[in-house]
Amino acid sequence: MHSILSQQLKNLRLRDSRTQDELAQALGVTAQAVSRWETGTCYPDMELLPSIANFFGVSIDELFGYHGERAQKINALVSQLREMHRQNNGQDVCIDECIRLAREGLIEFPGNAQLMLCLASALLNAGYVRRGEQHLIDEEGYDIYDVQRHRGYEEWREAGLLYEQLLTNVLDAEMRQQITEELLQLYVNLGESEKAAKLAAAAPSLLGSREFLRLKACDGRARAQAHGETLLETVSACSDLMVDALMANRTHIMPPDAVEIIRNAIKMYSLVCTDGNFGTYHGNLSCLYLYLSVHLWRTGDHDGTFEALDAALMHARRFEEVLQNSEVAYTAPLLSTVTLPVRRYLPDNIVSMLPDDWPWWGVPGYDDVEAEIKADPRWDAWVCKTKE
Repeated sequence: MHSILSQQLKNLRLRDSRTQDELAQALGVTAQAVSRWETGTCYPDMELLPSIANFFGVSIDELFGYHGERAQKINALVSQLREMHRQNNGQDVCIDECIRLAREGLIEFPGNAQLMLCLASALLNAGYVRRGEQHLIDEEGYDIYDVQRHRGYEEWREAGLLYEQLLTNVLDAEMRQQITEELLQLYVNLGESEKAAKLAAAAPSLLGSREFLRLKACDGRARAQAHGETLLETVSACSDLMVDALMANRTHIMPPDAVEIIRNAIKMYSLVCTDGNFGTYHGNLSCLYLYLSVHLWRTGDHDGTFEALDAALMHARRFEEVLQNSEVAYTAPLLSTVTLPVRRYLPDNIVSMLPDDWPWWGVPGYDDVEAEIKADPRWDAWVCKTKE
């Protein structure tokens, strides 16, 4: 490695037509020292490397002859790990392999933030897939996490340490958002409510978020595009919030009211996407209809239950079609200028996985109706349709 550094110093100096004296003066050393570096007799102190790299306008990696190979290898490994993580969404396809590759990557590239985040996410997912997110009902009838059991998940304890280390070092906004979201959920699962509250309080307000700030960062066509994108994302967030609130209060909300809440959450998309083109949000709607089927059954509307399941199937098929394209164009009046890239939130085989995902991954408290719904002959008929 040192011989490579010696050769690189000489090559870079000759490339820029600089003398050993010029480099020496810039670094505050003697020309004889530079000469010894280039011949490999001795080598510059580590603290001088950033200054040397800056003098030649290169990275420290390039001083050692990497020329981007390191970054390319890291990026390729991160892409592979993210794809594996996507495959492990709610099921153990290759969790062990994903964790192993991330650990090996950190041995080769110690302290790399991207690989640390990949490992933390894989460990977080491993806890869900291997042991499950366990819930209890408190004295008032509200859903709470079984934190005592969760604290025994060694995967989650290690993930928490990685997230906390990353949060102190990472500056990239997108990475920090992912770290914050995943760590906050982990804190709640482990009963660290004060840490979770502190983490949430440090985040910007809704109007100070990236989605709303970008509305003020442009004008003309770009501003119209930004409004359309923000509107779509806000509708999705509000719809999710309505359903999350229902789940949090599910023991206090009567089935007919729950049905109305979910239908209203579904309707929000139609208020914006008036042409029926929901793009990637067909995936969200499929999940909403799966969840709706549970509450329709509780009201005694068994026909409506299977109509909701058919609607979930239809949206799942549309979502799979969307995944075949690289982007989706929205043509509704308020969204006439909006073209969004396709985001792969769910596995490609979402249709065939619907019966396994029912009534939506992570939904608590449906055991009371599961056996009844699946005993209805129409369930098997619906499952057959998902395999066609």
